[in-house]
Amino acid sequence: MVIFFLMVIIGLAALNFYQYNVRKNEKRNFTYIHRKLKQIIDNQTDEKLLVHTGDEELKQILIEINRLLEHNQKMMASYNKMEASMRKMLSNISHDLKTPLTVVLGYIEIVLNNPNRTNEETKELLQKVNVKTVEVLDLIKKFFDLARLESGDKDLPLTRVNMNEVCQKNILQFYEVLSAKGFDVVIELPETIQYALGNGEALDRVLNNLLSNAIQYGGEGKVLGLTLRSDEQYVFIDIWDKGKGISELHKDLVFERMYTLEDSRNKSYQGSGLGLTITKRLVEKMGGHIFLNSKPYEKTTFTVQVKRITY
Repeated sequence: MVIFFLMVIIGLAALNFYQYNVRKNEKRNFTYIHRKLKQIIDNQTDEKLLVHTGDEELKQILIEINRLLEHNQKMMASYNKMEASMRKMLSNISHDLKTPLTVVLGYIEIVLNNPNRTNEETKELLQKVNVKTVEVLDLIKKFFDLARLESGDKDLPLTRVNMNEVCQKNILQFYEVLSAKGFDVVIELPETIQYALGNGEALDRVLNNLLSNAIQYGGEGKVLGLTLRSDEQYVFIDIWDKGKGISELHKDLVFERMYTLEDSRNKSYQGSGLGLTITKRLVEKMGGHIFLNSKPYEKTTFTVQVKRITY
């Protein structure tokens, strides 16, 4: 009997010792979790919680905490990227507004300070003022449109659109410009009419932006092409040229806000940097995608993909 009680006592002591160690380990783990979480949050690092434990419930909690940390880190990275982009955008907008406005003020001062100027000279200066004023208004309109698109405030009702007609109409609008610049124009439209789910006004703007971009930056190749094609699910519009193209370094950047080719602000690459960003947002608003493929001086192609409608 004494031996039995002794074994019971030893067993209870061992159980208590085990429970003590378990509680000690739990306390150590929770202390580590608390300190590590505080460190990660205070220092905004991308670390994760690593705890060796056999407690399945604690493991599940750690998995969810790490998921939350990863989500928070992605949000912070996205926020920092957006903040940097916004700072750059505001700086570039300030530059692009200041330049033409300074020119406008200069022309107006000339008119005001020289009353003896002839009517013809005054008219010429006022025409220049008009051009620069329109330039400023166009930039403000683009910025406003982009803000509406990114905030979800701009509604784009989607309907069945005749893509052959959209392509023909937009390429014809550039006929005189292309002829004057000596471009060879290659147009490939299927005989069968292709219908897609889209917005006619948005598609007009998308094509207008891409064709303008091809003329401005691909002009050295003196060739511009428009191809309409489709598969069972999608309709594709390719706008291509054989100009200097876009290097691998810039491919992922051309759709960013206020980004201009070669990230330059000089006159050789002058532009607001909003055109392609607006184009991408409009295409995505229609449930589509836009792709870029470029081999400098061989072929640079912007491809718009929208959902095909067969009825």
